[in-house]
Amino acid sequence: MDPYKFAGLLDGEAHIIRNAGGRATEDAIRSLIISHKFLGTLDWFVIHHTNCGMTLVTEDVIGELLEDDLETSVLEDGVWVNPKRDSTVNTKPGSAAGKAIDWHTFTDLKESVLKDMKTIRQHELVPSHINIFGFIFDVKTGKLTPVN
Repeated sequence: MDPYKFAGLLDGEAHIIRNAGGRATEDAIRSLIISHKFLGTLDWFVIHHTNCGMTLVTEDVIGELLEDDLETSVLEDGVWVNPKRDSTVNTKPGSAAGKAIDWHTFTDLKESVLKDMKTIRQHELVPSHINIFGFIFDVKTGKLTPVN
């Protein structure tokens, strides 16, 4: 996905912060605050997209997959699994550390956009005059739909 293209922007017209699921994590909010403080950005857009991989997995599943194996999982019949590997592929054993991380998975696009807008708005370092807009990008049609 090219945010410049679907938003009708030219290079340099926006400071784009991307992460898995487009979520308003502490690090993403940190970047937004820096963008405002040092670049003067006043309009912030939270954009999630249809067919997002973060809607296909849960926090528990990610933790279990990582505990079993750190290598790439595959989607089989709508379920993420660790394929059987030959012992030379996996360079490290799995780790339970993945169970302690908030992966910010979600199932409802509109709800996740609204939640992220609220999280950003309520952050103590976000000025009240910042404009925060929410959208869902349809990857099939290219349509950007406002979320209110």
